[in-house]
Amino acid sequence: MNTDRIPYVVVKDESTLGRMADELEKEPAIAVDLEADSLFHYREQVCLLQISTPSQNFLVDPFVLKDLSLISPIFANPRVQKVFHGADNDIRALYRDFRIEVNALFDTQIAARFLGNGETGLAGLLKERLGVLVDKKFQKKDWSKRPLPAQMLDYAVQDTFYLLGLSRMFEKELRAKNRLSWVKEECELLSKVRQDPRGNGPLFLRFKGASRLDNRGLAILESILQWRDQKARQRNVPPFKVFGNTPIMEIAKRKPRSEADLETLPGLSTGQIKKFGTSILKRTEQAMQLPEAELPMYPKNKRRQTDPTVSRRVKVLKSWRTRRAKEMGIDPSLVCTNAQIQSIALISPLGREDLAGIAGLRTWQKKLFGSEICSLLQGGG
Repeated sequence: MNTDRIPYVVVKDESTLGRMADELEKEPAIAVDLEADSLFHYREQVCLLQISTPSQNFLVDPFVLKDLSLISPIFANPRVQKVFHGADNDIRALYRDFRIEVNALFDTQIAARFLGNGETGLAGLLKERLGVLVDKKFQKKDWSKRPLPAQMLDYAVQDTFYLLGLSRMFEKELRAKNRLSWVKEECELLSKVRQDPRGNGPLFLRFKGASRLDNRGLAILESILQWRDQKARQRNVPPFKVFGNTPIMEIAKRKPRSEADLETLPGLSTGQIKKFGTSILKRTEQAMQLPEAELPMYPKNKRRQTDPTVSRRVKVLKSWRTRRAKEMGIDPSLVCTNAQIQSIALISPLGREDLAGIAGLRTWQKKLFGSEICSLLQGGG
């Protein structure tokens, strides 16, 4: 099937998938993107897989083609570069839904950051770098519905059609700045992500602001979150579509005991009180009745005793980072994260070899900054 502007093939059967795999095998690089339904269902799933080569564009429908093992070797092949933009969630989703592993990743968003681009969103980069205007009006549509309208397919193919050109431009600029190896190392690490970033454990650990609540408030928060999660599972919708985070936080902070208390809470509508009030008050009361010994506690970072020497090193390193980032025209966090700075300050390395044991410190950082950091700390840290 073709669009007016960009031609594409919708892949709905195994024979077409096989022909596509044969074509992709011959390419030095392919562009990849996914569309999912995280805004509409409890468990996110990949709803469309877009792949572009310099001459062809494919839209793979995983609702019809449940088995994508024919293209798995392409993604694993280190000789075929896979170009994504903002690949973190896509890498996880491909492995989660299809057990597809990605090698030879090149992420244009990471590349843009290391080039010092203020704009790192795909639409902004396409406009800035290629003069292409992309309408994002279908970005938050429900991609699980079938059949997908032609306008949504037209939209989907744009996200990969321009990526190869953008990546070639970025690679050339990175090579000129001697930063291509840095981006390749970052992409290699990103390609290995597997687990859902939400993780396990109490739901309050993934709730913004929970660390500021007292233990009783945490108990209420966890109880309401568990209730909301159960409702979301039953209705097969994302939890936020059952009940928003703002009123939940207000409930946890103010601990309402009656409908009159609920009516005073900001962000809680009359309709929500009528629909959910009884359940909220029941959950809140149960949490209020918990013995002190059974109340949850938010895990606190174990802080080492403040060492004035370490604090001075951190200050020196942060000042150095700000200066270096300005010189390089990149975000300071790319030079060194706060966690990396803290680790470096604690060990106060004498030489580059001492940096080897610092978790998360990249090879390119050690090579580029190692001697400089050691001299800095030994001189004034």
